[in-house]
Amino acid sequence: MTLLHQLCAALQAAPACLVRVERTQGSAPRDAGAWMAVFADGALGTLGGGHVEWQALAEARRRLAGADGAPVLRQALGPSLGQCCGGVMWLRFELVGAQDAPRLAQELAPPRMPVALFGGGHVGQALARVLAPLPCALTWIDSRDGVFPADVAPQVTCEHSDPVQGAVPGLAAQSRVLIMSFSHAEDLDVLAACLLRQRAQGDLPYIGMIGSRTKWATFRRRLQERGFAPHELEQVTCPIGVPGIAGKEPEVIAVGVAAQLLQTRALPHPG
Repeated sequence: MTLLHQLCAALQAAPACLVRVERTQGSAPRDAGAWMAVFADGALGTLGGGHVEWQALAEARRRLAGADGAPVLRQALGPSLGQCCGGVMWLRFELVGAQDAPRLAQELAPPRMPVALFGGGHVGQALARVLAPLPCALTWIDSRDGVFPADVAPQVTCEHSDPVQGAVPGLAAQSRVLIMSFSHAEDLDVLAACLLRQRAQGDLPYIGMIGSRTKWATFRRRLQERGFAPHELEQVTCPIGVPGIAGKEPEVIAVGVAAQLLQTRALPHPG
């Protein structure tokens, strides 16, 4: 269950004071949009910790108890708070209850980076678990029946596609593509379909394929034989994952790949 799902569920039982970072200036522990929901007996989320969060907790509980206050408070992150960030945060306080849950489910939902994962094997399953709590909208694709586990997270869409590369034209724009099917033949077909889409639309910022440098050298030659130019092949990342992480266990590989995907969030969109 995601933090937002936990909040909506908890509001059915008790009201809360929602504290949101409305805006920031300079260095701050969290960006605009970060939130913390304070209940009488606990809290969900974080504003970045430290004294500013402690003060926000106290102020939220004061308001839960019936005290008044301005809807937005300015917090300077300086010596008076025992912090040295040097920035400023503007925090919005709002009393919320069960009736607000549907609205908050939309307002607080983080923008999700579209990810297309081809392959339901061991690494694919580990990666789906790692990506589930991250701000990703995962489309998980395989040509085989009965591959996907029963306990898939709600933000994961499972899709059966045969042939598997037939799913490529329908991927969301700006999808990060990960290719790790059960066969090299499928990997090659999916990769070729992604490169054709790139040639036509240029809207796949990351195309990654699991494998060794030897595998990529072989695929590179075969793709050149299919008519792909060197500059097109430079768009492919293989091997995938953050360099320097040792270990071939599926969970280790998944962490390195997820980290690399998060790095791509900073890439500028074409156009």
